Amino acid sequence: MHWIIAVILFIVGLAIGSVVTGVVVNSKAYKKGVDAGIEQRKQQAESLMGSAEKEAERIVEDAKKDADNKKKSALVEAKDEIHKLRTEAEKEIKADKEKLSRQEKRVQQKEENLDKKTDNLEKKEETLNQKIKSADEKLKEAETIKKSQMDVLEKISEFTKEQAKEYIISKLEDDLIHEKAVKVATYEQQVKDECQEKARSYISLAIAKVASEQVSEAAVSVVPLPNDEMKGRIIGREGRNIRTLETLTGVDLIIDDTPEAITLSCFDQVRREVARIALEKLIADGRIHPTRIEEMVDKARREVEYRIKQEGERAVIETNVHGINHELIKLIGRLKFRTSYRQNVLDHSIEVAKLCGVLASELGVDANMARRAGLLHDIGKALTAEIEGSHVQIGVDVCKKYNESPVVIHAIEAHHNDVEPKTVIACIVQAADAISAARPAARSENYESYIKRLQKLEEICTSYNGVEKCFAVQAGREVRIMVVPEIINDEKMIIVARQIAQQIETEMDYPGQIKINLIRESRITDYAK
Repeated sequence: MHWIIAVILFIVGLAIGSVVTGVVVNSKAYKKGVDAGIEQRKQQAESLMGSAEKEAERIVEDAKKDADNKKKSALVEAKDEIHKLRTEAEKEIKADKEKLSRQEKRVQQKEENLDKKTDNLEKKEETLNQKIKSADEKLKEAETIKKSQMDVLEKISEFTKEQAKEYIISKLEDDLIHEKAVKVATYEQQVKDECQEKARSYISLAIAKVASEQVSEAAVSVVPLPNDEMKGRIIGREGRNIRTLETLTGVDLIIDDTPEAITLSCFDQVRREVARIALEKLIADGRIHPTRIEEMVDKARREVEYRIKQEGERAVIETNVHGINHELIKLIGRLKFRTSYRQNVLDHSIEVAKLCGVLASELGVDANMARRAGLLHDIGKALTAEIEGSHVQIGVDVCKKYNESPVVIHAIEAHHNDVEPKTVIACIVQAADAISAARPAARSENYESYIKRLQKLEEICTSYNGVEKCFAVQAGREVRIMVVPEIINDEKMIIVARQIAQQIETEMDYPGQIKINLIRESRITDYAK
């Protein structure tokens, strides 16, 4: 319709334009021609409008027919789709119904099975109740028979029930002791067979590689004098010089009839060394008075401190142990002036470090860590005069302060069995410490301590029931125990030996190890008359 209207308007516009043009060109001359042209064009426009209207009606009619056709086809397609969906829905409903039907059948079957099982359980329960009732009756009958038999047994054996129980338990204990002793003996023999040869090889190799000389040190120092007149000068007027020297150094000066010699006595070797150096310097200088004594003591103290540092560095270099804190190096150097049973502790620590390195190399563990633990195991002895407590605990605290390895700290803590050793290196340090301390001439002790140790050893051994005699031999490194054969049999000897060893380890302090020998023999004596 729009395009038709546009055509009409276009034609009208042309007509109006022509009219206007005609009027402009010559309105008067062509007035008649224009009127005729207008009439002609009017007729042409009417004719075109008629044809356009018809064309428009035709197009509208075609559009209506096309729309009706499309409507009909859409309805047909919709009906087909509805039919298709209805068919699928009916199939699904049918399948669901079949599924429900099958499930109902299964539920019915399960219900039937449950009913059958319930019936069976009821029957079994009834049967079980009957059996329980029968068992109770039989149990009562058995108790009656048992009681009558016990009465008969008590009459025959002349034992009551409690007495028989005690007899069986004692018999069982004897059998268990026998079995335990046999197993312990077998196990120990097996371990000895497997380990003794290797241990002997390792230890002998370590000792051979570290064959150092050991000299016992005394608790006093002797300073030689050029002449006996020097004694008076050292004493000074009214003893002021000797008092000043003793006060500054903490050392006792013993001036007696010994010709051309003065004895210095002190438990602290550092103080004794300071006093010795200062006294030698005073004797060489010749000027002996309180002021000069103070100067020489200060110089001697600085000299000793420097020497301590040098000794610590020497020990570290000699044992090939690196990365130790400089304060720990100073403490290691102080061990040079510390003894244990007259054995120099620094020399002992160096020897233990070397032994640890050799043993660790043979056993395939960290030799550097083993040497480090061996060198530091007695570090606490450098501070025992200043800090209360055992040298083990002091050593542990000092090494923790300077961030030593936990392996080293544990080895220090365990080397005297204060705690149970849990690493191979701790066991190596224990063995190396025993080797260095217990070998001949390594250590010595005074006569009174030696006698007390032997007496304590024999007291522990004789405190056990069945021990007849006890003898400590080999300077207390071995004890021989005679037992009564009627009281202690062969199997029980193993248990008694183990108990004695554990008590000695707990209650006594001793270098090295103690061998325990139990001797059991039977003797028969008769007389010919």
